[in-house]
Amino acid sequence: MNKINFLKNIKWGRPSVMQIIFIAVGLVLAVGSFFFVRGFITCWTITDLPGAAPSDCGTVTGGPGFTLNEEGTAVPDVEELPAPPVAIPDSNLPPAWDGASRITVLLIGLDYRDWVAGEGAPRSDTMILLTIDPLTKTAGMLSIPRDMWVNIPGFGYSRINTAYSSGEGSRLPGGGPELARKTVEQFIGVPIQYYAQIDFGTFVEFIDLIGGIDVYNDEVLRLDQVGSGKDKVKITCCGMRHLRGDVALAYVRFRKDKEGDVARSKRQQKVILAIRDKVMSPENFPVLLGQAQQFYEKFSAGINTNMPFDTAIRLGVLAKDIAPENIKPGVIDYTMVNFDDVTLGGEPASIMKPLPDKIRELRDQVFTSAGALSPLAAQNDPAALMREDAARVRVLNGSFTGGLEITTGNYLQTLGVPVTEAGPADGAYNGTVIVLYSPKLYTLKYLQTVFGVGDSARIWIQPDPTSSVDVEVRLGNDWANSNSMP
Repeated sequence: MNKINFLKNIKWGRPSVMQIIFIAVGLVLAVGSFFFVRGFITCWTITDLPGAAPSDCGTVTGGPGFTLNEEGTAVPDVEELPAPPVAIPDSNLPPAWDGASRITVLLIGLDYRDWVAGEGAPRSDTMILLTIDPLTKTAGMLSIPRDMWVNIPGFGYSRINTAYSSGEGSRLPGGGPELARKTVEQFIGVPIQYYAQIDFGTFVEFIDLIGGIDVYNDEVLRLDQVGSGKDKVKITCCGMRHLRGDVALAYVRFRKDKEGDVARSKRQQKVILAIRDKVMSPENFPVLLGQAQQFYEKFSAGINTNMPFDTAIRLGVLAKDIAPENIKPGVIDYTMVNFDDVTLGGEPASIMKPLPDKIRELRDQVFTSAGALSPLAAQNDPAALMREDAARVRVLNGSFTGGLEITTGNYLQTLGVPVTEAGPADGAYNGTVIVLYSPKLYTLKYLQTVFGVGDSARIWIQPDPTSSVDVEVRLGNDWANSNSMP
């Protein structure tokens, strides 16, 4: 039977409503896929292809009179800069790490007394920021005292160690660790992508698993081990001391000396570096890396984190290439705070009120490759410090003068300000407003001078690690009516 006779003998039934809908949906998907693939291929920019992309692809091409930077790449005019991105809904998940940007993790340890009592949500006892810069192969640690008096988002001012218990007790999205992360991010002024809260038992078990750690001890300590009926352990001075898991836990919890929390923070950083040395040693790292999945399954119940497993592995491999001398330690000590007494929960409490300028200086030393005392800082040149910030700046027009964002953006570029986006503001502004999304404080100070923004009410601090810019200038009618631009 030939094909024609075969088709003639097929009895075609009347299609049902569901079949018609299915066929229609299939046609729509097929047509949509065709146009998507055609547009994707036509505007391909990931690799070099012959020919030029059509103008509707939104690419910026050089033309007569364009400026070249030091690398010989064309610098677009402000008219060619992209418009601000469309806002997307907030998510509790951090953005995926690109492997090149600085990454910061908040380590959280709980108050052992609260943990044992089991009465309500525990407070945090330890907060340490760990930061790694993949480009410069540098890292840093910053310890924050638990009695620091800070603003906890949604709860007002309190000790920073109550952020964890407030988030847990109120059952907020992400719980205590997420509220602690947001609190520290706002207080220190740096984006914090991840948090990790580690249980006591997991800490002890992991140290024992890697065979203990070695720290240099320069004091005589009598340590209380966790658990009833255990004798005190004496750590002698001075030299390298080997600590098993339970002793290491007692070591990082000890604070019964004249320096209290500050000395304890330094011991905790010693232990972190000792763990790093043990894990990253040539005889241990290949073995531990090969067993990473088993470790993750074994310890995942005792580690509360929002960091994906693959990101943790990538960070571990990256940390292996960072030399110990390129890890900057920092502790907020008693010279950076004022002491005060308040009433919390009906009980008297001692607190530490931060001295922002001194804490900011320490923050810069830990979170910048050059440090706060770089040659540029020593020169106290505002323009040089602004350029060192390498901030991305967005200019939005909130005045009644059309095109002001273009002329202002071009003017700022002549001053060396890296304007990367320009467009309309979300409404009309009588006075110019500067919005700070990340801690580019030198750029903020420079732009304050340029636009004459001295009123703190017109400086909005809105930490947002997902923002495509670091600083946003919303131009007002005051700037439109000024004669500051040439």
